[in-house]
Amino acid sequence: MVPAAPALLTPESRQPLPEPTPPSTHRGGGRPFSRRILPYLPYLPAFVPVAIVAAIVLELLAQSRFHNFGWEFFGSTFVGPGSNDWGIGVFVVGSFVTAIPALFFSMFLGLGIAVASVVYLPRVVSRFLDGFVDLLAGIPSVVYGIWGYLFVAPYFGSALNPWLFHHLGGIPGFGGLPPPGSGLGLPLGVFILTLMALPITTLLIRDALRSLPRELWESGLALGATRWECLRKVALPHSRAGILSAAFLGFGRAFGETVAIAMVLNLVAHYPSNVYSGTATVAAMLFELLDSAYGNSLFLSWLAELALVLLAITATVNVVGRLFISRLSATQIAGV
Repeated sequence: MVPAAPALLTPESRQPLPEPTPPSTHRGGGRPFSRRILPYLPYLPAFVPVAIVAAIVLELLAQSRFHNFGWEFFGSTFVGPGSNDWGIGVFVVGSFVTAIPALFFSMFLGLGIAVASVVYLPRVVSRFLDGFVDLLAGIPSVVYGIWGYLFVAPYFGSALNPWLFHHLGGIPGFGGLPPPGSGLGLPLGVFILTLMALPITTLLIRDALRSLPRELWESGLALGATRWECLRKVALPHSRAGILSAAFLGFGRAFGETVAIAMVLNLVAHYPSNVYSGTATVAAMLFELLDSAYGNSLFLSWLAELALVLLAITATVNVVGRLFISRLSATQIAGV
């Protein structure tokens, strides 16, 4: 059966074309305001750290009132608000004197703990002990301080400091007679800072060692290398960037610690004459002298500028560390 021919479209039977959508009354090329803003909202959280740092710096600059304390501001003599001796050099030196030994001990212990956890201990034991490292990171600093003041300080004063004097007295810095009594001073301060920097150094070193592909471990062991040889020749070179990150972050943790070091360091505004004497750090003096700044605008300006110095030192250490680690990572990739 032959199909019927389609009917011809007459002008009367044709459907009219749809009318074009009228242009939007919104600004910005016809797109609603919300649709132009929403694509940029995910970028905002990335700028939150920048905003916080900028707010801190601007507030400290405003509180400092750009007061010119002169070169005496970086001097070595500090007396207080009642004089013109505003030197912060003693506090900067005290911060480095306590932070650098604490960083050395925390890196040494952290590397040992991480190596034992990743390389030698069984997985069940390693997971059990890793929880205690995480717990150390969550203990408040004031708990470290009160424990050091009540429990550790008497031992340092009666046993450790005299032992150091009798056995290491011939070494410069150890020859001064330790003051009898509480045991507060540099050894206790370094000990507490070591404990406080230990969790972050251990966690970062442990994660760096665990980032090594398991195939490399198994290949080294299959070739007859011992665990120590695989660690020394493969794992540690592969984890250099992570270990250096642990060192820089641990230094920042020790350098900026406040409450705990103020409780155990026996704060005095002078350079340490030996390893048993007390001194003061920038962060601890900010904490101790804040009450004295109320009602004294000049002293408050001095404290704000002291906080700016502390912020500048820590920021410089972090920037230098990031640059060094990035260059080290680029060298490793190029070597591969």
